[in-house]
Amino acid sequence: MLQLSTNLNTYLIIAAFLFGIGFYGLINRRTLIGMLISAELILSGASLNFMAFNRFLAPNPVVGQVFTLFIMGIAAAEAAIALSIIIAVYRNYKSIAAEDLNDLKG
Repeated sequence: MLQLSTNLNTYLIIAAFLFGIGFYGLINRRTLIGMLISAELILSGASLNFMAFNRFLAPNPVVGQVFTLFIMGIAAAEAAIALSIIIAVYRNYKSIAAEDLNDLKG
């Protein structure tokens, strides 16, 4: 049986897959909620990279965990701020579609 959990390349491929799906979703999504979910996938891919390098290459195992906790905190703050902005936009425009928000351009 293959031991995929003992191979760094497995984690890097999964992280690249998460990052790629997130980037694709960020480019192609029309609603703000879809863009928010895609941004969370990008952050998850980056977090998985930090943990994989921490597990296999770092001499001090705390470094990758600290970066991952920092990314999780940023993701939580980003989700809270983005949802509050989405609610405010919905109250004013009655839509969360990104193409309907042309009035926000400076």
